Amino acid sequence: MERIKIEDLKPAEGSTKKTVRVGRGRSSGCGKTSSRGHNGEGQRSGRTSKRGFEGGQMPSYRRLPKLKGFQIINKLEYAEINVGKLTDLKMKEVSLESLIKAGKASSKCAGLRVLGNGEIKKAITVKAAYFTPSAKEKIEAAGGKAEIV
Repeated sequence: MERIKIEDLKPAEGSTKKTVRVGRGRSSGCGKTSSRGHNGEGQRSGRTSKRGFEGGQMPSYRRLPKLKGFQIINKLEYAEINVGKLTDLKMKEVSLESLIKAGKASSKCAGLRVLGNGEIKKAITVKAAYFTPSAKEKIEAAGGKAEIV
């Protein structure tokens, strides 16, 4: 087995290119102005553009509106229903799926939240992700069940 020596290593075929030498006469293709153009700040020596410079155009970091405060991107949305509206639904069992079928909630919602506003008179089984303490108390006082899903 032959050992590889450091002096035998060379880059892969086609991975390196010959550097273009600018300012070496017309026939080189990069003579005279050396690919810098004729006038303006770009043709002067030592010219470097600052980060975000767009050639005099208003830069994007100044064109775009500033975001103020903390932005929640993936906020979960919940369907909310008050206890007073549960009797109007005329269902024995209320859940997010049944509300979506009835057209009272969006299918994009992550869960159902039951709030305690209003009164309930009949016994209903409610399956939700969250109940306010007053809502749970009112449902159970009417003889229903409040199940957390």
